[in-house]
Amino acid sequence: MPSPVDLPDRTVPLAPIADTLRLLVDQLLDPPGSVLRPEHHEDRPLRGTTLFLARCTVETHVGRFVAYVFQDVIHKGYVIALAHGDIIGASVLYTRIHSSCITSETLRGCDCDCVQQLEGALKVIQEKGHGILFYLMQEGRGVGYVGKARDRMLVQSSHDQISTFDAYRYMGLKKDHRCYDDVADVCFLLGVRSPFIVLTNNPDKISALTAHGMKVAGTESLEFEPSPFNVAYLASKADSGHVLTQASAPHVKRALPPEPVMPFRPHALADVQRFIYAASYFLPVKPVDGEVILSEEQFQSLFKTTPIEQFMEGEAPLVRDYYVIRGNRLMVKINAENIVQYKALYPASPVVDLLTTPYWFRVHVYFDIVTSQEAVVLTYGRPLLYDVAVVRIQSESLFNRFPLLNVDNRVKFERAVQNIVHYGVGGIFLLYFDGRGAGFGAHAADRMMTEQKVTFSSDEAYKRLGVGYDSRDYDAIMRLIRHHYPSGKIQMVMNSPSSLVKKKEYATALNAHQIDVAKWIFLDDSALSE
Repeated sequence: MPSPVDLPDRTVPLAPIADTLRLLVDQLLDPPGSVLRPEHHEDRPLRGTTLFLARCTVETHVGRFVAYVFQDVIHKGYVIALAHGDIIGASVLYTRIHSSCITSETLRGCDCDCVQQLEGALKVIQEKGHGILFYLMQEGRGVGYVGKARDRMLVQSSHDQISTFDAYRYMGLKKDHRCYDDVADVCFLLGVRSPFIVLTNNPDKISALTAHGMKVAGTESLEFEPSPFNVAYLASKADSGHVLTQASAPHVKRALPPEPVMPFRPHALADVQRFIYAASYFLPVKPVDGEVILSEEQFQSLFKTTPIEQFMEGEAPLVRDYYVIRGNRLMVKINAENIVQYKALYPASPVVDLLTTPYWFRVHVYFDIVTSQEAVVLTYGRPLLYDVAVVRIQSESLFNRFPLLNVDNRVKFERAVQNIVHYGVGGIFLLYFDGRGAGFGAHAADRMMTEQKVTFSSDEAYKRLGVGYDSRDYDAIMRLIRHHYPSGKIQMVMNSPSSLVKKKEYATALNAHQIDVAKWIFLDDSALSE
């Protein structure tokens, strides 16, 4: 049997008490392993500040996992323990302590290696047969997305002369604000007693885990080849002590944003003062379906010596198609796998640059003093007087940050991105709140009740939860849309006509803010906006 994890007692030591009083204490506290062995379906074990909310199955493209969902009752952050195999009887558990990264895991950003580490860790855990990935809402090494975005704004404005760790120091932050109390509590509630083999490149994380009483049997690195967009970030990690052998990567040319970035101090929006504008910077977004967008100048430069048609020939063509789109830009559809093979033979060829040509979106990060949440807006292009921006209100789900078998939500986001970049002007307004605005806890509970046949549909589960069909704050989002597109005339991207009919609150908010939808773009249609 594995040796027990010595979980520290963070409470004040109790003096000896009578057996009758001890019984009262025992009735108050949940025992080790109580999440896996509940006495009643309605039990929600609590340890320290970590409250169990729900469990459900998560099917990923690397295998089946069970998600145990918790929430910290003080800072309200969710913790997902994504478990695979026998987590109780295994001699060791392959473990990843993963901090959330909305930009790479939801928005397709490629300026870090977070999504690669997330998916790589799940693959290792599945291959080893047993393990847990702890997913913590500790964006930006624990400072939240506002702090992380202000870091990116400063780093980009300095052309990478200021590192991410320097930026934190200048902003009065420690280099790492993460806390692992919840991980120790989750291990107690699950009854996990095995030592960990931790999948990480960060020695500081090992020290933090051992300080919380968790036994670490070893580590395994998760390292990936740097790109032009994250090479500076990875180099700064290596300088701070992360074990990264490829971080210097002298052969990788650093990519800079398409326009200058100027830092600013936080300020309330004059027209919507509930929102404090905290940061703005450029996010390189991975192209969708291999569709790379080039200006006429970029196109002429890439194919100056060798016409593009020559790259469309042969048994392994590098380019599948190309055509002119709105704004005299060119859409080049590439075959990435063939270009990777071609790069090994001809690394200096200009066509290789198509592998690292992103969609540059500008990220705007606001702090909402009403909800105490971040509001995130991605804009593309600069609207002219005659432009009618393509707009998408995108609801996010934490589960969709994982490499799921069902990729419907990811596909919807990708199709929205395609419509915006094809037209050339538009924005994505992100709704963080899971479960149609009821929160991730409600969504997870809905999944648990329907999976365990306590209810037979999400509608029935929501009635048991006491939650309406749609609780999303459309009023706030419409105010941000009017702020970014003051004319009020837009093209709106929706899932389908039926979803528009069902979302009465959505239509009411559009009318209340006098937003004129010149065109509806439904994602179940095949045509892209031109």
